[in-house]
Amino acid sequence: MTSIPPTRPGSWWGRKAPSAPRRRLAIVLALLLGGAGPSPAEFAGIEGWPGEAPEAVLAPLLRSCAVLLAGDAAIAARWAAACAEAADPALVDVRGFLERRFRPVPLGQGLLTGYFEPELRGAETPGGAYQVPLHALPAEGPLRLLDRAAIEAGGLDGQGLELAWVADPVDAFFLHIQGSGRIRLADGRVLRLGYAGRNEHPYRAIGRSLIARGAIAREAMSMQAIRAWLGTAPPGEAAALLRENPAYIFFRPIEDLDAAAGPIGTQGVPLTPGRSLAVDPGFIPLGAPVFIAARDPLDGTPLRRLVVAQDTGGAIHGQARGDLFCGTGEAAGARAGLMREPVGMVVLLPRDPS
Repeated sequence: MTSIPPTRPGSWWGRKAPSAPRRRLAIVLALLLGGAGPSPAEFAGIEGWPGEAPEAVLAPLLRSCAVLLAGDAAIAARWAAACAEAADPALVDVRGFLERRFRPVPLGQGLLTGYFEPELRGAETPGGAYQVPLHALPAEGPLRLLDRAAIEAGGLDGQGLELAWVADPVDAFFLHIQGSGRIRLADGRVLRLGYAGRNEHPYRAIGRSLIARGAIAREAMSMQAIRAWLGTAPPGEAAALLRENPAYIFFRPIEDLDAAAGPIGTQGVPLTPGRSLAVDPGFIPLGAPVFIAARDPLDGTPLRRLVVAQDTGGAIHGQARGDLFCGTGEAAGARAGLMREPVGMVVLLPRDPS
């Protein structure tokens, strides 16, 4: 398979699911060996299948198909029939299509978190309230060895790496966690920033630090809870907590992306709100449909949905570990920040084209 580009940082508190080499091997073998003819009974045992509006999975699936078909020849051959049928404008029975062209591989129970694309007000030059820089990726060398504390102390000053300036260091920190965002400028323009890379320091989740010190109970942990704590802590203490995560994220301008499109995921396609999932590609191939069974964190209603694996994250590890892209802006952030739900996951792998 083609190499995976650098991952965005990951979910806001970095919880990891356990590794399972045997399960990884089973999934890889399933992908390589394919399967026999269709067997609807395989899907009959999946509670809630095919979930809400299964037809909504076609658009993101076709974006992934464009990448899969242009890549490795063996992978393209395995996906060709499924992608061709997904692109057929006469396709009506989406459930039937999925059951004919794919076979389900259960991944068991795991953890579902959420992420989003923040939108912040900012400027292209420093001034007034806008004093917190967002940086481009430095060239290979000593600047990438600087940790967060050194960069915030001015370690990158004078290098011409500033892409934009925002007002709140906490907003900038969470933009780093999400890995992409929109900066709304005073003249109405919107600067899209995508993930470009990171420094050479490990990601440490500040949520874990707050749990360890008893500041926030584990069961109450959320992005909103972290923000609330940072908002009431003395400025020096809040800054010190942020610097406990030495990892620092660098961005790149995204200039050729439609305003309505989501950010670009690891697979190289725009993400679809509620239908794009960040996964561990050691267990789930990028581009594969995934059926998730969880709960909406806002109202507690069942969440039964087909999504597509299109992204990765530095904290997304394990066979049934997913990070659901929730969209852009405050409403998406409210859902993503609270999402930390048990999830059942089933990956759909293309059947043997023969």
